[in-house]
Amino acid sequence: MRRYEITDNEWERIKRYFPEKEPGTRGRPPKSAREILNGIMWIARSGAPWRDLPERFGPWETVYTRFRELVDSGILFKIFKDLNIDADMQDISLDSTSVKVHQHAAGAKKGANL
Repeated sequence: MRRYEITDNEWERIKRYFPEKEPGTRGRPPKSAREILNGIMWIARSGAPWRDLPERFGPWETVYTRFRELVDSGILFKIFKDLNIDADMQDISLDSTSVKVHQHAAGAKKGANL
């Protein structure tokens, strides 16, 4: 299993949200729902922009389109809720980082010495 991907146990708990395509239906077979979800999780956990999605998840446009469909239908909320049930909060770490902004970005008047 690669970094940020869901485990087999997690997939068993949520795969009911992704029904199999019925045999005999026309059209290109869809990308694996698990691969798409792993791509969504990679973006959510890494904080990277969509265009930086690794190629192993497929085209970023496809993953983004499926992401929007899952959000609009409310399924993504249900998935996160199901995966959160057994969350282990023992090792959680919250970070508050402060970054000093350069004077030009902070709205300082031109020529002011700080």
